[in-house]
Amino acid sequence: MGLISISAVAGPPLGLSPAWLVLTTVLGLAAFSVDAALWNGRGGHLLAERLPGGQARLRRIALHEAGHRLVASHEGLQPGPTLVGTLACLRAGREGCGSTELPLPPTARLPLEDLRRWTRVLLAGGAAERLVYGSCRGDDDDRRRLGRLWGLSGQPLASARLEQRRARREVEGWLAARRQDLEAEAERLLAEEGDGC
Repeated sequence: MGLISISAVAGPPLGLSPAWLVLTTVLGLAAFSVDAALWNGRGGHLLAERLPGGQARLRRIALHEAGHRLVASHEGLQPGPTLVGTLACLRAGREGCGSTELPLPPTARLPLEDLRRWTRVLLAGGAAERLVYGSCRGDDDDRRRLGRLWGLSGQPLASARLEQRRARREVEGWLAARRQDLEAEAERLLAEEGDGC
């Protein structure tokens, strides 16, 4: 919006027709609306990954997914294929900017120890981001899945919150001790994704 305002003020003295400004604004808003309506905003993500600086965004996604993979393997849940980036997810028909395929839990209502394992795996992506970047941007889907798992478990809410805080501390410590492995796995995932383009 700031760019539009600057163009509106500075455009006429520079010989820029107001018609071009209006046309550009309308087309831009239409593109954003179509992207939001048809692709849930993934067009913007795809563009961000292709512009300068997009490799840093892809690396952050790869790091997130590497966290899931390492902790899942440690917990005995063999991870399947991992997708890094919006384009890879679009090609596979999946939502999101990254995805690691995990085996499905055997039942909807898991015993407490299995809930703890799945909690550690689902929290690992965000923990990996926080470890390297100091914050997490991509764990909304993971937290929703975690909420559904605990909601189906029949465990009291207070227990679920306590267990999730404990699991987060455990995963953060475990990944911090294996930071080189985490970084190497993220680089491997990026290289694989680069080979697939």
